[in-house]
Amino acid sequence: MRSKTYAVLIADVMESRSRKDLRALLGKKLDALSRSHLRRKLIQLPYSVTAGDEFQTVTRDLRSLPAAILELRTALRPLSLRIGVGFGGVSGRIQAPVNRLGGEAFQSARRAIESIKAGNLFKFEVLTAFASRHEQFNKTLNLIYGLHDTLVLKITARQWETTKEFLDRPTLERTARRLGVDDSTVSRNLKRGYYWQMAQTVKVAGSLIQRTFC
Repeated sequence: MRSKTYAVLIADVMESRSRKDLRALLGKKLDALSRSHLRRKLIQLPYSVTAGDEFQTVTRDLRSLPAAILELRTALRPLSLRIGVGFGGVSGRIQAPVNRLGGEAFQSARRAIESIKAGNLFKFEVLTAFASRHEQFNKTLNLIYGLHDTLVLKITARQWETTKEFLDRPTLERTARRLGVDDSTVSRNLKRGYYWQMAQTVKVAGSLIQRTFC
């Protein structure tokens, strides 16, 4: 049976005022990512800029949501994102434009991203937050991502570049050829860039979301 629970993702660009070319850069990167994620059925609507530095979507496959988040962070570099996700119902038919939709999932997503901005989730910086009517789920997933984000904040530009290429070409050999380095350099950058921890977060978080909502 099809789940009646949707996940709405709201993201904004951190330190956006320092980038004069933000709108053009964000639009270009989101267009490419929307085509990929729509084709792979990760989202139901294209990523749409709904304010100067903010964009939204309604996701499609709840279990694949953590993978979509990792790809967002990777594909939009050098932009850094705050991402709030809300789970629940969506009012009316799901169709563009996304900023005309509403319902519990949108309200929860807004609450999630505002909790990041307010810094009231933890006593340490986080980049990702989740909100739903399931309090234990919220506490568990927010803690997983709070610890995950502690690592994400330490990743260098070169390590992000390696992660992006490895996600596109998931073998050391093909990634090394693309980057013009040797296999050991790719392996070292993935390890030091916490790729394997991020991949495990995707797996565990996806399973938790599936058990809770699907």
